[in-house]
Amino acid sequence: MAAANSTGILIFARAPVAGSVKTRLIPLLGEHGAAALYRSLVERALTVAHESGVGPVELWCTPATDDDFFAACRERFQVTLHLQHEGDLGARMLNAFEDALTRWRRVLLTGSDCPSLTAAELRAAAGALREKCDAVFSPAEDGGYVLVGLSQAMPALFDAMTWGTATVMEETRLRLRRLGWRWHELPVHWDVDRPEDYQRLVREGFLPATDSGGEP
Repeated sequence: MAAANSTGILIFARAPVAGSVKTRLIPLLGEHGAAALYRSLVERALTVAHESGVGPVELWCTPATDDDFFAACRERFQVTLHLQHEGDLGARMLNAFEDALTRWRRVLLTGSDCPSLTAAELRAAAGALREKCDAVFSPAEDGGYVLVGLSQAMPALFDAMTWGTATVMEETRLRLRRLGWRWHELPVHWDVDRPEDYQRLVREGFLPATDSGGEP
């Protein structure tokens, strides 16, 4: 049974195997450089989640939970590890919400590649769910979203969505209106996926500039 006043934070992450993460950055950073950057992004997301003080943090892993990096995160950040469900992003998010909402009254879910999301915004998201809203989102510059918070798992928000397109957030708003839900939107954020995102990451001070000439 979920505790009445509790909020959990879920972070989705992929095992940082060289060549399988941040593939669009491989021409710039090399396979190992892109994997190292991804590890740092996951660690930053976990740090921000803990600094928010919102509640317990869970790391939702794919393709398995037994990667050494995940084990290190469990020890360093005192998180529990959970395996992401099979299926598209919507199926995986819905399953995570259904599972986590048996433990927490409210749940925030975010990816691991949005370094500009702040602890204060996580607190604001939790507060919006606690006080007045059925859902909370942080839209992304690319048309999707980088955070979703719910107090009820709702398949209608995730089923048959064309993920990875510029219309995801607008389609989500249409679905929210059809449900008659009240929702709150946090400031717009950006993901780190492309070389220009990496340059922005450096330019805005999220990590020091490094040699981007490929593999050492």
